[in-house]
Amino acid sequence: MSLPQIHSALANACLIFSLIIAGYGFLLYFRQQGVDSNFWGTLAAGELLFLAQGVMGVLLYAGGLRVPRTWVHALYGIVLLITLPGAYALTRGRDSRREVLIYALLGLFLAGITLRAMSTATQ
Repeated sequence: MSLPQIHSALANACLIFSLIIAGYGFLLYFRQQGVDSNFWGTLAAGELLFLAQGVMGVLLYAGGLRVPRTWVHALYGIVLLITLPGAYALTRGRDSRREVLIYALLGLFLAGITLRAMSTATQ
């Protein structure tokens, strides 16, 4: 499997995992629960997946592969990487029901960012 194929597969995984974060977060929210240890683990796994995607993107760029609108594509990747840690910092790591709703909505946002990054790579 080539590096571009791995990068593409990781993009699909990022999209699916973002939707899992959103779905799990909404499930907890509507059950009147806050962020639990399982959800923290899901968020951490998602961030590691986003980081792996970013590393693959940097390797591809360093190897000379350029996509149309490279800087826009890279900007979407950077947003994907900093969103969850930024939300954690802004909420100060609280784990109430309000924060689980924030993370659920961010899951939808990250799915949209992933779709936009995928579309800029193919234009």
